[in-house]
Amino acid sequence: MQLRRPHRPPQFRVADSAQQLVGGFLLAGPFVVTEEVWVLASNMHLVQALATVGVVFAIGYAALYAADSRRNPDVEKEVGGIPLRFISLMLISFGSVTILALLFDAPDTFIEEAETSTQVAVITAKAISVGSIFSVVGAATADSVFSK
Repeated sequence: MQLRRPHRPPQFRVADSAQQLVGGFLLAGPFVVTEEVWVLASNMHLVQALATVGVVFAIGYAALYAADSRRNPDVEKEVGGIPLRFISLMLISFGSVTILALLFDAPDTFIEEAETSTQVAVITAKAISVGSIFSVVGAATADSVFSK
């Protein structure tokens, strides 16, 4: 006798965001406080940082909708035509890295003092784009594994 797994409800719940939050913070933490990420970010061109953001979006969408055949973006709640679950995933992926970077004072720790505040902001944004790659994997995995 096989037990049937209950169907995942199409609506997005607060519990789904909480699961994403845990996964996003869990995987983002080690990369925010790694000097190599900040050195990499300081040497990246803006085009590379934008491409990294694109990779985060692609990983997030693929993890939510391509890797999980039970989930359908067409039946989920949308904001401006974008599934609410995906919006939440992106906010949490980039937001968790940003919060941790600022909480741990990573920009002041890893960026040389000779930089202007504009340069510090640009390097920080690049580092956030790198850290978000790992955060989105954790957030999407937690959402998929723990969703009912």
